[in-house]
Amino acid sequence: MDFMHDSRRHQPQFRNFNVIDDFNREALGIDIAVSLPAGKISHYLDKLA
Repeated sequence: MDFMHDSRRHQPQFRNFNVIDDFNREALGIDIAVSLPAGKISHYLDKLA
């Protein structure tokens, strides 16, 4: 799991939440949003499980 952030010129910053399997380097899920509160992350992890 990792968080990343990026922004475009004159645009609000957005965040990525990435879940990657280290063994076979497969992306299990990516969630992109302007805001990623803890409740949204836990719901997303429950959905992946």
